Amino acid sequence: MGVGAEERESAKLRRDETELAPVDAAQPAAAAAAAAAEGRATWGRRLEFVLASVGYAVGLGNVWRFPYLCYRSGGGAFLIPYIVMLFLCGIPLLFMEFVIGQYSRLGPVHALARVCPLLKGVGVATVVISFILCTYYNVLMTWALYYLLNSFGSPLPWQSCNNTWNAVGNCSTGFPGNATHLQSASQQFFDYKLLDMTKGIEEAGGIRWELFGLLVLAWAIVYLCIFKGVKSTGKVVYFTATFPYFILIAFLINNVQLPGAHDGIMFFLKPVWSKLLEVQVWVNAAAQIFNSIGIGFGSMISMASYNKINNNILRDTFIVALTNSATSILAGFVIFSAIGYMAHIHNLSVDNIATDGPGLVFVVYPEIFSTLPVPQVWASLFFIMLLCLGLDSQFAMVEVAITCFMDGFSSKPFRFLRRKELLVLAVCAVGLLLGIPHITRGGIYVFQLMDHYTAVVSLMFLAFFEVLAVCWLFGVRRLSLMVKTMMGKVPNIYFRLCWQFMSPLLVLGILISSIFQYTPARYGKTYTYPVWAEVLGWFISLVSIVWIPIGAFHELYKHKGSLVQVHCTEHHTWSWLCCYALNEKAENGCQTYSGSEPPSVRPREEPRGNCVHHFGQLSLVNRLGIVKS
Repeated sequence: MGVGAEERESAKLRRDETELAPVDAAQPAAAAAAAAAEGRATWGRRLEFVLASVGYAVGLGNVWRFPYLCYRSGGGAFLIPYIVMLFLCGIPLLFMEFVIGQYSRLGPVHALARVCPLLKGVGVATVVISFILCTYYNVLMTWALYYLLNSFGSPLPWQSCNNTWNAVGNCSTGFPGNATHLQSASQQFFDYKLLDMTKGIEEAGGIRWELFGLLVLAWAIVYLCIFKGVKSTGKVVYFTATFPYFILIAFLINNVQLPGAHDGIMFFLKPVWSKLLEVQVWVNAAAQIFNSIGIGFGSMISMASYNKINNNILRDTFIVALTNSATSILAGFVIFSAIGYMAHIHNLSVDNIATDGPGLVFVVYPEIFSTLPVPQVWASLFFIMLLCLGLDSQFAMVEVAITCFMDGFSSKPFRFLRRKELLVLAVCAVGLLLGIPHITRGGIYVFQLMDHYTAVVSLMFLAFFEVLAVCWLFGVRRLSLMVKTMMGKVPNIYFRLCWQFMSPLLVLGILISSIFQYTPARYGKTYTYPVWAEVLGWFISLVSIVWIPIGAFHELYKHKGSLVQVHCTEHHTWSWLCCYALNEKAENGCQTYSGSEPPSVRPREEPRGNCVHHFGQLSLVNRLGIVKS
């Protein structure tokens, strides 16, 4: 876009907005009164929302996924595509989700249905994928609890090969390096003691009752932290969102003083510039941004829906996104300084120790603790940190389902679920039941299968359709007007360009690359899943994706007429934005009100200052407390 075009577009937007009735978005008392009238809870303080959002974004993936991707995708060179994707996709799309949530004060299902009726299934899909994810994400919390309870013995149970669960013939007290027939003692503790794993998904085995008890405990902790809604969650995050940083900094101070730490850090940072020419590196960078920040999961929309209407979400967007990325880099220094130390004491190269996935957290790091003074203290602090990182993310994912039900269940048969405590209990109970397959003896294979097809395959589809619905079908102009209403000014050219061009095209490119470079799920380096398991994996993906075409067919069937008429009605979208931004006449879908209903506008015939959006029982100006019903 040239400078002249940019100036004309900005002038046009300013001219259009001056014709709107002035709305004072900076009235906290009025906004609070409107929120109270609606009966919707709000965060006690802005800091609680920021901490909850940071806690959700900063999770276990920052500790194991980012460092490994950086190591595998060019070391320090990987930071270039990572930062590019952060500023072209991560920050703009996070701001977009915050805008939708805070403006609508609804969860993703109802908010996205108002934004784009034709793709209202995207909102349902985000709830489904978040709930599926939280059913097995809490299994990680179960493992962390198991390790925490085993961290107080002396010696640590994963320090030696003299235990009943060890396969003595191929057990090594250190890292075996390239000796494929050997396993470390910490690897055998994870495989044979914690998991008691079978040879494949074909052998489910029985339930690991120790893990079942800890899974119940993990869900009980989640319930107790969120059953009062954002009022209780907002207090919990003061600890869970900040404690991990104290531990990470303490680990970093300790690790950089260890012999070999420098080699590990250089291995982490050393650029391999040729990697920048590989498409997969850029795809990995974008995928890490989406997975870490949580674009497409609906959690950020849900949490922003509990904000006051005039909250400064632009500032919060930068705080959350930049804190998340800084934490990933900090975790990289912590992890690879420790790996360099392990490579030094076992006389191995760093690449023989670096690993991906749960192995980095539950195998490599426990082995590191066994070589440190007072290993029980380090181990217990580390697994408490993991619990904090995981619980913050778990809170947000469960909150998506709860917000959806709270917004939707008003009919008499389900009115009892309007009580927050009962609804949270029901959601947690269902999540517990769905998590049981993961704590069987063959549960690790189920866990890996679901993680691959949910967090990798489904997410890219959902992210693309969410961006399509908001940025292109709903439109950047209407999105900008929503920002203007809440913050008093339109977003700058950086956000408008990213929403209009950069973010949608990059997400589309990631989706296409993911399809063409698809690889079946596998566990470890050798186990491949049978065909029936692959079919099951695709079915798991479709459980969330299928709601998108179902929602579109339902909308087309329910509302006869052209796509414009289906897409732009006062019952399903913000009609004042729809009429105003499309500049359409009433017969093209922008219908008028009469009698006691809020007045609408025929944009070419009536003053635009009278255009008020119909949102349930309240108009926008009523929501801000400017006029009374």
